[in-house]
Amino acid sequence: MIDISPSVMQFLLAFIVVAPLLGAATALPPAPPGLRGSGPDQAVLRHGVTVTGAILIAAIVLALGFDHDQPSRMQATTDISWIAALDVRIHLGVDGISLPLLVLTALLTFLCALYSYFKPPAGPSPRAFVALLLVLESGTLATFAVLDLLLFFLAFEMVLIPMYFLIARWGGAERQAAAWKFILYTLLGSVVMLLGLLLVGLHAGTFDMVALATDNGSGLSKSVQVTAVLAIGIGLAVKTPMWPLHSWLPDAHTAAPTVGSVLLAGVMLKMGTYGFVRIVLPIAPDGMRTFAPYLAAFAVVGIIYGSLACLALARRGAGGDLKRLIAYSSVGHMGFVLLGIASMTPTGVNGALFANVAHGLITGLLFFLVGALKDRYGTADLDTLAGATGAALYGRAPRLGGLLAFAAVASLGLPGLAGFWGEMLAMFGAFDPAPGLSRPAFLTFTAIACFGTLLTAAYLLIVVRRVCMGATRPAAGAEETGPMPELADVQGYELAAWTPLVALTVIAGLWPAVLLGLTDPAVQKLLAGGKS
Repeated sequence: MIDISPSVMQFLLAFIVVAPLLGAATALPPAPPGLRGSGPDQAVLRHGVTVTGAILIAAIVLALGFDHDQPSRMQATTDISWIAALDVRIHLGVDGISLPLLVLTALLTFLCALYSYFKPPAGPSPRAFVALLLVLESGTLATFAVLDLLLFFLAFEMVLIPMYFLIARWGGAERQAAAWKFILYTLLGSVVMLLGLLLVGLHAGTFDMVALATDNGSGLSKSVQVTAVLAIGIGLAVKTPMWPLHSWLPDAHTAAPTVGSVLLAGVMLKMGTYGFVRIVLPIAPDGMRTFAPYLAAFAVVGIIYGSLACLALARRGAGGDLKRLIAYSSVGHMGFVLLGIASMTPTGVNGALFANVAHGLITGLLFFLVGALKDRYGTADLDTLAGATGAALYGRAPRLGGLLAFAAVASLGLPGLAGFWGEMLAMFGAFDPAPGLSRPAFLTFTAIACFGTLLTAAYLLIVVRRVCMGATRPAAGAEETGPMPELADVQGYELAAWTPLVALTVIAGLWPAVLLGLTDPAVQKLLAGGKS
């Protein structure tokens, strides 16, 4: 780690949040003639890579300058008055909970910009695409960096419009319907969440998230806490998404362009679960304790439902879309995150935070891979990919097949890879929940979640078998359909975009203490009401 002065750390965090907006503004005008390269489209795509690359470098420097001996302390803080009449402040800061998500967002956005430079999505002007991508990055980064409830809401909402247009303008079939479903679900949930945030702020006399967490609900009556948790929780549950508020997700993922799916799964879903940890758990603990068993019940239903939906899509003749299948898998994986949060224990919450990061890495990689398959075949239909002249990736594109198998076994929670630790710790937390919660109920939830891990392994292994294995030529006696088309293996730009995700999946799986060492002290302090 390196020694960086507090003022430089402040600047770095402010730069990380604001720079994407400046980059979006400068992406819209035409590039000067001398910077156009082979054309204006290439220039603006290169601009996106440059801006997101600079933000990633700043995030890495911020992580290196972070005091890892005190991860529970808010660092790189900025706190200035913005709307004095409402006591709304521009309050920024990071601790061991938000720092990993900040770096993950910067990394995934850079990899998406890099991938798009070589493989631009089909659609309107790349200028608008890059601008929307940067606005989306700014809103996501701000969500993880702000420490004021109203600023959190603004950042939370800021990502909706760019994601809507990314789906509606650059998406595939049924993109308009999927985009509308996405925006309506999330906006309706956010309206309810805003009421809950206002209820907390007005009753407590402050919107400052650090002060509210330190009070640990002492300034709020139980009825206010219960009402606030219900309202805020609905908004966060839609974005997570929690069953049964998940139905917008499969449609959005199926229609979205590849980079839209990567960012939607990799970082946007984390905004909901981060809100549960940062706001609901420390600010309204009594209200959370009331709803924790219901949250856990919905979580395990989501785990089983997501897995059964994936099994139905994976079976032969179902006509399942591979992007849709991975979207349903996210419902199951986020169920483990919610189960860990519902346990209200340090072990469970640490597991939830670890699973958040692991899911971002692994599912981001899966959507990149499925996007590459769709580019090569023109479809993500599983029956087409697994047909007699289908993928057979091990024989026709061994590197692509190997990466898909790697991502699948990481997603099913193979020990030694990142997907294992988060789900295991979440179940450990539910096995022995916080005082005041029914242990028999949570033991039941844990048993159901364990069964869900078996279903997860089943559908992912079926996908690997159907897509990666098989003959590279039609079987003897089968109807000849002409020569097999050539299938390109992993290209250089794809390798550059995917290698960091593979490496981090392995590192997080082999050395989980790297991440848990950051989150655990911060979680302990958060659950103790701001006391280390």
